[in-house]
Amino acid sequence: MKLLTTILLITISTTPTFAQTNKPTQKDESKPFVLGVIDEIQSTILSEKRILNIYLPDGYSKSDTIKYPVVYLLDGSADEDFIHVSGLFQFNNFSWINRVPKSIIVGIANIDRKRDFTYPTTLQSDKKKYPTAGHSDKFADFLEKELQPFIEKKYKTNSSKMLIGQSLAGLFATEILLKKPTLFSKYIIISPSLWWDNGSLLNQSSAILQDNFSQKTDVYIGVGKEGLTPGDIPRVMEVDANLLTEKLLKTKSKNVTVYFDYLPQEDHGTITHQAIFNALRLLYPVVKKVE
Repeated sequence: MKLLTTILLITISTTPTFAQTNKPTQKDESKPFVLGVIDEIQSTILSEKRILNIYLPDGYSKSDTIKYPVVYLLDGSADEDFIHVSGLFQFNNFSWINRVPKSIIVGIANIDRKRDFTYPTTLQSDKKKYPTAGHSDKFADFLEKELQPFIEKKYKTNSSKMLIGQSLAGLFATEILLKKPTLFSKYIIISPSLWWDNGSLLNQSSAILQDNFSQKTDVYIGVGKEGLTPGDIPRVMEVDANLLTEKLLKTKSKNVTVYFDYLPQEDHGTITHQAIFNALRLLYPVVKKVE
């Protein structure tokens, strides 16, 4: 009897082992989800290599004759704004929406945004807080003399160029708009850090304000309920954004269109996505057909 019991126990304990051994293994069919391509450019001006995250629209082909607008996205790292901004353009490209033209998105990954997005400040407190700051002139030259030619040579682009920037990147986009306005034909400027150097950029003269400025240029300025800026001299983000808008609205050129958008339900951390969605709706108004 003891022998029979032992045999039964051995049989029961070993049966699952054989069953597991004979079970067929399932083949892993998963594949990477590809959103875009990663490109690189060696910058002589910046003395460094810069990473570019590129979104190519549906149907893009090197062998095709179609050429596309280009959107240059500051703060364009994969863990910053590249993925969700590319998604906004892809969403607005759906055939049942068709709000914006299919576009190439160039996300410029950051290395030192305080260095790249700020011009020299006269305030000693800012110099101490941000020791690498003040070299936006080099970054602007990089955009104009290296990055734009690189993209235009390698990808199928047309003449339409947009610049998107928020916070310090919005400060830089404003600086480009005022100092080199023809570099881009559309600007999306969100919560710009105009507090830098106590708002000195607001006193900048610009060709875009003159009646002989001939390039068709659209500017969107968005700001949330954001309050005091981080500088030592008290300034209010919403007030500065309004001052910039008022400055641009004084342009004598008929080729400049300015949109101001106040988003009281958003703050400095949440505004970007909603502001860009609103900007696309304003910059590309849908023309309704008359039946």
